[in-house]
Amino acid sequence: MSGLGREIGVQRILIVEDSATMRSLLASTLEGLGAAIEICEAESGFEALRCLPRDAFDLIVTDINMPDINGLELVSFVKTSAAYRSIPLIIISTEGSERDQAKGLELGADAYLVKPFDPDQLNRIAGELLEKRRGEG
Repeated sequence: MSGLGREIGVQRILIVEDSATMRSLLASTLEGLGAAIEICEAESGFEALRCLPRDAFDLIVTDINMPDINGLELVSFVKTSAAYRSIPLIIISTEGSERDQAKGLELGADAYLVKPFDPDQLNRIAGELLEKRRGEG
């Protein structure tokens, strides 16, 4: 489905995570934001790069440690691309050191959560970023 043909008012979230279990947990958590949420899943950074031109996303949630293109490389690509840099981005990773978090935020991520994450905190941050994005559109 192209971004032009999507239902008005629906916000799309791209989840990029190599673990099927974690993708499922993230999707079910984010679907709790409401009926006007549509989730697209990618199991690698490479797959995410293939998804980006196919639809208009309102939020990207990514892991860092993935095969082929890792999450930091994905963040860097998104935030330096004129076509995608306005998409808010949340990193969720087991990499919890201050250095790792600083690197993710420095590359342009809007938020960085450490696994195991608090679902309520994820929904609060995602909801705020989606609301801000809706106001820009």
